[in-house]
Amino acid sequence: MTLVMGIVNVTPDSFADGGLYARADAAVARGLALASDGADLVDVGGESTRPGAERISLEEEQARVLPVIRELAAHGIGVSIDTMNAATARAAVEAGASIVNDVSGGLADPAMGATVAALDVDFVCMHWRAHSTHMDASDRYDDVVAEVRDELDARVAALVAAGVGEGRIVLDPGLGFAKVTDSNWPLLARMDEWSRGRRVLVGGSRKRFLGAAIARATSASSPDGTTASSLVEAPGPDDREAATIALTALAAAAGAWGVRVHEARGSADAVRVASAWNNAAHAQG
Repeated sequence: MTLVMGIVNVTPDSFADGGLYARADAAVARGLALASDGADLVDVGGESTRPGAERISLEEEQARVLPVIRELAAHGIGVSIDTMNAATARAAVEAGASIVNDVSGGLADPAMGATVAALDVDFVCMHWRAHSTHMDASDRYDDVVAEVRDELDARVAALVAAGVGEGRIVLDPGLGFAKVTDSNWPLLARMDEWSRGRRVLVGGSRKRFLGAAIARATSASSPDGTTASSLVEAPGPDDREAATIALTALAAAAGAWGVRVHEARGSADAVRVASAWNNAAHAQG
């Protein structure tokens, strides 16, 4: 059954919940709540990767995440570390994390492959083209599915060459990373074509492309009050939760290994409904 990975951003500036869990005690409480609501894993990150976000120091990142990871692991909760830094990955696993989730797929830090190989943990390798300050400008594809497939294949080959077991690698298409809106949907609809049968993590929770998909037309009067025009209102992050749950259901039905979400309860329910549906379909077959 598809795993639900709950997000804990120990940051002041993440796009969906920046600042809510910046303190260690608040972040730990959030992780415990996510687990109570059905999250199988809690993904702890100390550096925002929202569009335009600036990098932080290694010391600041570790000061944010390590106390949270230690406390959640002490409660028996499965933890992944969301980091692009090999040193933070190592420290996080020593603190109790069991998965390294790198949005750069090992490109941001050349030491990441060898570090993960030595740690012998699962590694989420995301498709990535540029840091947050430049990623939107990298949304240029002739065939997004083929290009993401080829670029992920290259990352897998590099990781395996560094000693990472191929069975340890989970692929993430990088929804919203160098993919502003329309580039995301073919990757979801054609998951088998780029994943090549490997495990897949879908991380689309509350992202811009969901907001664009559910944008609603609204009416507005002109300044003179004589005419009306139609405007398109794109919901903000907090208003994309129902769309996130729909995405979770579809991803689970398609066989995704995991979904990464801000709220666990609705997505956990969606996963179970999709599982019951698939089980019935296979029983009939």
